[in-house]
Amino acid sequence: MSNRDQPWQRWLPLVARVLLSAVFIRSAITKILDPSGTKAYMEQFQVPGVLLIPTILVLLLGGLSVLLGYQARWGAALLIGFLMPATLIFHTDFSQKIEVIQFWKNLALMGGLLLVVAYGSGELSLSGGSRRGN
Repeated sequence: MSNRDQPWQRWLPLVARVLLSAVFIRSAITKILDPSGTKAYMEQFQVPGVLLIPTILVLLLGGLSVLLGYQARWGAALLIGFLMPATLIFHTDFSQKIEVIQFWKNLALMGGLLLVVAYGSGELSLSGGSRRGN
């Protein structure tokens, strides 16, 4: 019996998607709940506050896409496209231990998202595990 034949194999991508997407969905919610604080933080790094709404949309759409497994490859790619500049803008002050942690956390998230891009969302998804578009 191959690993693919194990009953738990079909559940692992779903569990991974839940855990991976939770970071982005939670981040969107915290930005929605404190827009002025988020804008002030962004502006400390010369990022215009007007980018708050597009940021929230990217985090929500990408996070929900990965969570639900609907167009998950595109959602994961969208989140990677967000994480790359966000990591370089907000998390490169390596004199601060928390920023080092945030930098490496974001790299790990990109690694997980790259797996979604490469292998799709799995069988338990709105895409049903099809190779195309999930």
